[in-house]
Amino acid sequence: MAKIRFSALKEMAGRGPVEKIKKQRVTEVYGMDVFTMEKMRHYLSVEAFRKLEKIMFEGGSIDRMLADQVAAAMKAWAVEKGATHYTHWFHPLNGATAEKHDSFIDILKDGDVIEAFDGKLLVQQEPDASSFPNGGIRNTFEARGYTAWDPGSPAFINNSTLCIPTVFVAYTGEALDYKTPMLKALAWIDKAAVDVCQYFDKDVQKVIATLGWEQEYFLVDEALYNARPDLKLCGCTLMGHSAAKDQQLEDHYFGAIPERVNAFMDELEYECYRLGIPAKTRHNECAPNQFELAPVFEEVNLAVDHNQLLMSTMKRVARHYKFRVLLHEKPFKGINGSGKHNNWSLLTDTGVNLLSPGKNPKSNMQFLVFLVTTVKAVLEHEALFKACIVSLGNERRLGGDEAPPVIMSVFLGQQLDSILDEIETKVSSKKMSPDEKTELKLNVGKIPEIMRDNTDRNRTSPFAFTGNRFEFRAVGASANCGASMIVLNAAVAEQLVAFKQETDALIDKGVKKDEAIFQTLRRYIIACKKIRFEGNGYSKEWKEEAQKRGLSVESGCVRSLRAYLSTKAKKLFIDNGIFTERELEARFEIKNETYLKKLQIESRVLGDLALNHIIPTAIAYQNTLIDNVKGLKDILPNVYAEVGHVQLESIKEISMHIKEIKTMVNDMTEARKLANNTYENEVERAESYSETVKPYLDKIRYHIDKLELLVDDEIWPLPKYRELLFSK
Repeated sequence: MAKIRFSALKEMAGRGPVEKIKKQRVTEVYGMDVFTMEKMRHYLSVEAFRKLEKIMFEGGSIDRMLADQVAAAMKAWAVEKGATHYTHWFHPLNGATAEKHDSFIDILKDGDVIEAFDGKLLVQQEPDASSFPNGGIRNTFEARGYTAWDPGSPAFINNSTLCIPTVFVAYTGEALDYKTPMLKALAWIDKAAVDVCQYFDKDVQKVIATLGWEQEYFLVDEALYNARPDLKLCGCTLMGHSAAKDQQLEDHYFGAIPERVNAFMDELEYECYRLGIPAKTRHNECAPNQFELAPVFEEVNLAVDHNQLLMSTMKRVARHYKFRVLLHEKPFKGINGSGKHNNWSLLTDTGVNLLSPGKNPKSNMQFLVFLVTTVKAVLEHEALFKACIVSLGNERRLGGDEAPPVIMSVFLGQQLDSILDEIETKVSSKKMSPDEKTELKLNVGKIPEIMRDNTDRNRTSPFAFTGNRFEFRAVGASANCGASMIVLNAAVAEQLVAFKQETDALIDKGVKKDEAIFQTLRRYIIACKKIRFEGNGYSKEWKEEAQKRGLSVESGCVRSLRAYLSTKAKKLFIDNGIFTERELEARFEIKNETYLKKLQIESRVLGDLALNHIIPTAIAYQNTLIDNVKGLKDILPNVYAEVGHVQLESIKEISMHIKEIKTMVNDMTEARKLANNTYENEVERAESYSETVKPYLDKIRYHIDKLELLVDDEIWPLPKYRELLFSK
């Protein structure tokens, strides 16, 4: 076993790709595998480029002639780069990415082969839709689905294949992906934000939502990974006693990056730059063997595509260095799990960040409007904000007193909190005097100065304002950012529309514009007190206080998912065209189905490991102890009289743990069978699994982890935490 555990630590992978980075500046390789605007301009006619550019930034349909021109340009560029195939690259609802590769070849009448790719192939493809999660939208025998080109995200080359980002819909037109509803939410927030901006700046014609994700992950030595069936099949450890040392000394966070890890990061960043992913920051995270990569923020649609591309790229690159990447939210018990903080903001076409204070009272009033409406959006849909990020893995992370906790709240910082309190106090429904207006505007004008030192960040807040953006910190490491971006952008858009309507109603009654804005702000500020929280989100007092405030304190995934079918969620999504009712119900069913299947897999893997690995090993060691006791008693009766009870206690203890494990594995199997046979509906089955099967995982693990400390290390069948977490 020792040979299996440590052989990989002696082998360092080749550094060929790293040498490329050292010889080439980032500016020389950045975007080289992306069909960028610059490349479009080079390969397209001036007229075609201008048409496409307008559609990309303003929306609109692409006619067949333009599609043919773009396809020809893409093919010419891709073939010059060595591409042999093309694919429509999309995000099905299984959390991964999907692609079906077709070669560029076409056969002529005389039998010769040419490279062909036209507008029809660019704009639409027909992959099999029956085997992807669909929540009842498709029957198994109905295979047809469609992918359609998304011009807002540039094509790229990956593994000699031209990848064309697309949406994915059923034959009926219903969305089977994250991108389709997300694009609708982004279009809605664009319009809603522009309408509100018109109060302050008539030049604003477009607002884009931006996203900067922070991807946390673990690296595990490949040899050790292959020796852990739970890591291979579930992405997390289902057993394993805590190492004597893990993260308690806080010496890993921001520490020196180990050489082998640094080599992996170098190649990963090189691949990122080629693909146009603006990787900016890398560092050691809190737990041993945990790391983070964060890019410069981008438009949400592109950022989500880049994050999905990063996750697949990092898995591929890691294998060059004999690593495996773990993106599970809680791969190791007892230490920090992994999240994917979503830093979100709004940017105008005039270059203004709407969540950043400006240089005068007018721009700062605009900042306050977007700040407060965002907080109000979280208040109105706090249960839905939780539902969009829960999963089996995140259920363990969010409930583990880590950053962040499971209860949704918003942190603004003491200075901003004080400003909002001041507006609440000074503004009333009655007409303000000129002096009151002036004083309030002057105080608003001082916001940048007041906030200059407001750099503290409450790590226990799942949704925190961090200077010029909101950080949605509850998103899980393995999640597609699209799920949270659909909810966040739709919720804020809805609230911006409401703010505009309420303010316009006051203006129609004769209230001056500035005063009307202040009055609407005040009402929102008062309402938002319920969701604003500046203290320790881990404390027992906050859980009690949150419950009193009427906030959702539900920590379970299955029950939290019900928010998708709430009246509020239906009004938000269905009434505004983000989802149809059938699509929304399908999302709910798919999330429950995913939870159920992952829990079912974990239960089966744990049962197999317990019965086929752990119990036989424990029995073998127990037999060794029994032989030892017999030998002592026969050969050294005096020694046996003094120390024999120690071995006997160990034998009894091992027997007890074996009995408990065997009994509970059988009970867990029966609980699975009962749930499978009782409920045909997978939503009900998921709830049954959560209540009756899931508790056995921790109970069985407890006894296995105790055995790990009793059984001889030389025969223990699985790599231990001290090896998994400290091999670099």
